[in-house]
Amino acid sequence: MSHSNNIKTAGHSLENAKKALIMIHGRGGNATDILSMSAYLNVGDYALLAPQADNYTWYPNSFMAPEQSNEPWLSSALEVVENTVQLALDKGLQAENIYFFGFSQGACLTLEFLARNAKRYGGAVAIIGGLIGEQIDPGKYMGDFEQTPLFIGTSDPDFHVPLERVNASVNILKAQHAKVKLAVYPNFGHSINQEEITIANEFVFH
Repeated sequence: MSHSNNIKTAGHSLENAKKALIMIHGRGGNATDILSMSAYLNVGDYALLAPQADNYTWYPNSFMAPEQSNEPWLSSALEVVENTVQLALDKGLQAENIYFFGFSQGACLTLEFLARNAKRYGGAVAIIGGLIGEQIDPGKYMGDFEQTPLFIGTSDPDFHVPLERVNASVNILKAQHAKVKLAVYPNFGHSINQEEITIANEFVFH
């Protein structure tokens, strides 16, 4: 099973935009849904790119299942994100003008891709997500974020993403020199709140 490169676009064209935002939907969601979130973000002059997962899921099992149980879907999903980034690079955008927004399974995929390919990006927002694997393997994560702003928002508890894994992920990202801001909301539930939108706009999309 591998994902097709089905990328929905909105906002400005890559040819005319100075910045691009890559939006990664969650399990059961779709590219159109996540693109609609852009209405709440300070990204009016960005090109918006949202890949669509085949069967509406990036990988079949929990992000904390043994990694092999999520293959070959996980590797294919990471490749889709890489191809989406490459699309922006090919149009002349620099990595420091490429941004990311991921929710839930999409937040996990976003963080995993970024940690494996750390460099100076524009910034990233991951709502309810953490690095992928039964155990975190720091050996997988390469590169230097050079103080890329990275905002992670989560609920405690969250049914899918334990706070312990979020905190462990933050430590890895900080070790790669990401400028991480973490916000934890007691018993908020598996969704996005207004304060997270505000922080995303002030910390990342300013």
